[in-house]
Amino acid sequence: MFIRKPLKRPLANGEPLFHNDHGRPRTRREFIAQGFRAGTATVVGTSMLGLFANPRTAAAELSEQIKAECGIGIAGAGKIPFICFDLAGGASIAGSNVLMGKSGGQMDFLSTAGYSKLGVPGNMLPNDPAFVNTELGLAFHSDSGFLRGIQQSTSMMTRMQINGAIIAARSENDTGNNPHNPMYGIHKAGANGSLLSLIGSQSTESGGNSMAPMNLINPEVRPTKIDRPSDAKGLVDVGDLTSILNQTDAVSVMEAVQRISDAKMNSVSTGLGSSAENEIRKLVRCGYAKSADIIDTYGDPTILDPGQDPEIVGNTGIFTEEEFRSNREFQKTASVMKLAVNGFAGAGTITMGGYDYHTGERATGERRDLLAGRCMGACLEYAARMNKPLMLYVFSDGSVSSNGTLDDSEDGRGKGVWTGDNQQTAASFFLVYNPGGRPSLYQDRNPTGIQTGFQIGFMRADASVETASSPAANNVNQLVQTVLLNYMQLNGDRGRFASTFVGHGLGNTASQDRLLAFNPLV
Repeated sequence: MFIRKPLKRPLANGEPLFHNDHGRPRTRREFIAQGFRAGTATVVGTSMLGLFANPRTAAAELSEQIKAECGIGIAGAGKIPFICFDLAGGASIAGSNVLMGKSGGQMDFLSTAGYSKLGVPGNMLPNDPAFVNTELGLAFHSDSGFLRGIQQSTSMMTRMQINGAIIAARSENDTGNNPHNPMYGIHKAGANGSLLSLIGSQSTESGGNSMAPMNLINPEVRPTKIDRPSDAKGLVDVGDLTSILNQTDAVSVMEAVQRISDAKMNSVSTGLGSSAENEIRKLVRCGYAKSADIIDTYGDPTILDPGQDPEIVGNTGIFTEEEFRSNREFQKTASVMKLAVNGFAGAGTITMGGYDYHTGERATGERRDLLAGRCMGACLEYAARMNKPLMLYVFSDGSVSSNGTLDDSEDGRGKGVWTGDNQQTAASFFLVYNPGGRPSLYQDRNPTGIQTGFQIGFMRADASVETASSPAANNVNQLVQTVLLNYMQLNGDRGRFASTFVGHGLGNTASQDRLLAFNPLV
C-alpha cells in the first residue's frame, strides 16, 4: 500500500527558509533570498547650503527661461515612471503565475509534463480556458498568486488599462551576481527625479538584491536607500528659514537672493574664459533657483510621506491603516511608489526577500506570491489614482520546479510542491499601466484582436527556456537591454536606443522589432 509522506509545515510570510541542500547563509544576498533579513535604512537630508549645488525641481515665480535652463518644473524628466520588483531567491514566474508558451506565444501550450514541472497540476492546465485570465492583457494562470494579489489591490478600471509582456530568460539560481537590475539604464534613457535620480530598498550599488550591468553603472546617480516612510520624509531639510518666515515669504526671499546673486555674478570676471564663466554662473543661478523651489514644493515634508497620503493609507486608500502599520513590505512598497510615481525619483527598486521557497510544500510560495502581487498591484493602482503611466518590471534570480507531488492544504491549493531550484524555468515580465487606455501591441502584431499580451522568446514543451529564442533568453545583460529597449519604445525614444546604449547585443532594427511589445504611450 502506498503511503504519502506528509508535507512539511508551510511557512508564514517573513519566516526564514532553511534548506538542507543549501549551506548556512553567509552573505547579505543569501540572508535576503532565504528571508533572514528585511533591511533597514538611513537617509540623510540635505541642508540649505547643500541644496545650492544639487539638482532638484520646480520654482514659484522664477522666469520660464530659468526654469528651462535649470530643468525646473518637469517631474521625472518627463519620462514614464519605472519601478522594478527584485524577488530575491528564485521565484516561480512562468506557468503558475504568468503563462509562458512555445514559439507560437502564450497560448501555444506546453506539454502536461512541462506544466507539472512548473507546479501546475493536470486538473488546472491552461488548455482549459477556465484556467486562463487575460484581465491584465497579459495572460495569467487564473489561480496565480501574483494575479490574486494584484486583483486585491487594484480596481477593475485600473486592470482594464494594463497590458504586459513575459520574457523567457534563464538566469543563475540563488545569486546576486546576475546583472538583472536595469535602473542605471533607465536613468541613461532619460528618467530622472526632482529630488533623486534613483532609489532602492537595499543599500547596494544597484539599490536591490541583484547586480546592475557593470557597463551601465554611474556612481553619480547611485540609488538612495528608501524602504520606509521615515526615509522618504527625511529626504528634505529646508533649514531654519521656514522657522523664521512662513513658506511663501521664505520662497520670496530665496527668489530675491537668486536675482541679486545673478546680478553680481554678471559683473564678475574669473579670467577662465567665457565658456567656463557662463557654466559657473549657471551653476550658481540654478543652485539658488532650485533651493527656492525646494522650499516652495517641500516646505511641508509630509508631501513625501506615504503614510499621510489618503490615496495610499486610510478608508479610501490602497492599504488600510492596520495593514499598513503591521506590514513592512507594504510600507516599503508605498515609500518607493510614492517617490517614483510622482516623479520625485526617476526609478525605484523594491526588493522582497524569501523567494527561494522550494520548501517541499506549496503553501509558503503561494503566500509569498500573493504578497508580491499585492505590492505590485498597489504600485499600479497608485499610478492610476495619480493619473500617471507606469512601467512595472518583475525579475528573480533563477527559479524553482516541482516533481509533481501535490499540496492539498488550503493554502497549497492542490498545486505542485516546489522541490528544488531550476534556472531552466526562469522568466521575467513587465506590466504597463496607461491612463489613456490599455497599451496596444506593437504594429498590431495580434491581428485577431484578442488581447493576450506579448511573449518575448519561448519555452520548449518540457518547460525549459529555449536559449536560442531571443537575445535575452540566455544572457542577463541582454535581458536588461530588452527591458530598456521597451522602456524607450514606450516613451517614443526607440530611435535613440542604439546611440544611447552603444555596443548593445540586440541586433539591427529588424531584430529589435521582434523584441518590442507595445506602441509608444506618448
